[in-house]
Amino acid sequence: MYLIIVGAGDIGSQLISIATQNSNDVVVIEKDAERAERASMEFDCLVLNNDATILDTLEEAGAERADALISTTDQDATNIMVSLLGQELEVPSLVSVVHNPEHMSIFRQIGVNVIENPQRLIADYLYRAVKRPSIKDYMKVGDRAEVFEITVDSYAPIAGLTLSAAADDELFDEGMLVVAIERDDEVITPRGNTEIRGGDLITVFSEKGATPEVTDIFGHYEDHN
Repeated sequence: MYLIIVGAGDIGSQLISIATQNSNDVVVIEKDAERAERASMEFDCLVLNNDATILDTLEEAGAERADALISTTDQDATNIMVSLLGQELEVPSLVSVVHNPEHMSIFRQIGVNVIENPQRLIADYLYRAVKRPSIKDYMKVGDRAEVFEITVDSYAPIAGLTLSAAADDELFDEGMLVVAIERDDEVITPRGNTEIRGGDLITVFSEKGATPEVTDIFGHYEDHN
C-alpha cells in the first residue's frame, strides 16, 4: 500500500515503524524539523518537513496515488484539516486520531475512520492489566462487550470439559463465545467436541465484558469488586 502518515510523534512513529516493516510505501509529513530529521534517520521512507494542512504538501506527498492518509498529530484541528484535504484529493481511506470525544461527529461527517483518544486507551489497558492480571490481551467492542485472551488454569471449572459439556453445565453465560484456542503453538478452531485443557490460551468474546464471573470459569478467581 501507498500510505501518507501525518505526524512523527509518539503515535506516528509507532505507526511508521509498523508500516515500513510490512513493506508498504510510506511518506511521512512532519512539521517539526527535529522530529522530521529523526524520522528520516530512523525509518526507510520519504519524510517531508512541511505543513500537511497545505494542499500543495499533500500533493507533493503523492496523495493522488495514496491508498490511505493517516493523521496522528496531537491537535484535532490539524487532523480535521488534513482529513478535509484528503477528502478533496479523493484519497480512498482517511484515518485519524481523535483526542476530544466532542469532535467525533465532525470526523464521522467527513467520512474518517477514527481512533479515539489513544492516551485513554493506553490508560484503560494499563488499569485492566492491574485489575484483571489474568487477561493477556483485550479489545472493547461497543460499550460493554469485549474480546479477550485468558489462560485456562488446570483446576478451572472448564478444564477437561468439551465446549458442549461446558454449555450443558451452564458454565457459559448467554452472549459468551470461545473464538479460538492456542495450544502448543497451534491455533485450534473450537467445535462442540473440542476439549478445553489446562494451559490453553483461550480467545473469548463476551457481551458482558471480561467480568470476574466470566474469568472465574477459567480458574482465575479475582476480586469481584
